[in-house]
Amino acid sequence: MRDELSDQAHHLVQYLEHGEREAFLDGFDELHGYDQAVFYVTLPSQLRHQIIEWLTPTELAAVFDEIEPEDVDLNDLLEEMSPRYAAQMLNQMYTDNSVDLLEEVEPRELAMYLALMPKTDADEIRRLLNYEDDTAGSLMGTEFVAINQNLTIGQAMTAVKRAAQEAEQITYIYVVDDEETLVGVISLRSLIVWPDEARVSDVMDTNLITVEPSDDQEDVARLMADYNFVSMPVVVENKLVGIITVDDIVDVIDEEAAEDYSRLAGVDVVTLEENPFKSATKRLPWLIGLIFLGMGTASVINTFDGLVQQASILAVFISLITGTAGNAGTQSLAVSVRRIALQETSSLLRMLLTEVLIGAMIGTTAGITIFLVVWVWKANLLLGVAVGLAMGVAILVANVAGSFIPLIMDKIGVDPAVASGPFISTLSDLTSVIIYFNIAGLFISHFVSA
Repeated sequence: MRDELSDQAHHLVQYLEHGEREAFLDGFDELHGYDQAVFYVTLPSQLRHQIIEWLTPTELAAVFDEIEPEDVDLNDLLEEMSPRYAAQMLNQMYTDNSVDLLEEVEPRELAMYLALMPKTDADEIRRLLNYEDDTAGSLMGTEFVAINQNLTIGQAMTAVKRAAQEAEQITYIYVVDDEETLVGVISLRSLIVWPDEARVSDVMDTNLITVEPSDDQEDVARLMADYNFVSMPVVVENKLVGIITVDDIVDVIDEEAAEDYSRLAGVDVVTLEENPFKSATKRLPWLIGLIFLGMGTASVINTFDGLVQQASILAVFISLITGTAGNAGTQSLAVSVRRIALQETSSLLRMLLTEVLIGAMIGTTAGITIFLVVWVWKANLLLGVAVGLAMGVAILVANVAGSFIPLIMDKIGVDPAVASGPFISTLSDLTSVIIYFNIAGLFISHFVSA
């Protein structure tokens, strides 16, 4: 399929270069909207100029509806058009998409484009631009179909047909009363199935699930996933002001997942930086912070320097114990953050008992395994006991810490993903070393000669 698209793109480029307008328009129209957008943004500037001459602002708006602002230099794309053409094109896009694009342009250009739009449309875009990022208001569009509850099904179908061309989706038709208050919703399927003489008010669903513009986008995404909605109505004082469609929610889920992964890894994977200097600058703060936390581990080891001098064999197993405990803590962290994201957390006491049991089972198994390995390898039973016991306790502590640090952060209103993998691993190193040397000190007299 990709090869077919590549062949189509090759032919389209030839049509552009030879000025074959009709052939290009026919071939371009056959492409899916996403492929049109990819084709457009990958062209050299002079060929994009040719497309701008051949397409109306409305036709190009359909292409720009598919463009992700973060994937392109939007200012360059818009500057290739005349200001009036660009303003008309932006005005013909779905409002949620045009707002996303306009958020990326310079303030001076934004003012210019809005000044060239009809006043009512410009005012609507300004209102949407004022909503904070990552909220329902920043996601919603205003191209929806709303009908009066007093209409018959036949009248409603006529109204839907009239409004469908401008609407972003017509799967759900929203129902309002004479005061424009949202009172229900009816599916397109119901409009088709019910007889024309039936009243909308008699067949609509009044069990409404709505959100407000200030609601967090992650909460909206969770609601839409729970209810399998194609769109979600956004209301202010029960007045319908916009809808959020599932395509926007897919972007939110991807964005939130990338942000959580960024925090877990201690590095930004949302905005991929090609400049090595800028990339290093973004990664350094976490690493420098972890260096100082790691100094705590080094200080603890230095404190037990006398113990190591008495039994140098102890130094062999430091990295083994800290590494295994760190891995266990990171596993618990990942599970805990996922539970919080899905809102599957139960009471703290129950969570504590569960994690202690899991940590005890894992720690016991790992401890017995390393006990047998050390006993056979070094032929020293008590050395094996010391290392195995330290391993088991260190895993238990790391497991509980990896689970509870995110939970505590969530309770105090801090993003639990900030308790990143590198942070938990470094913290586990510190606790593991303390546990290891304290347990080893109890057995020191028995394996000094080991």
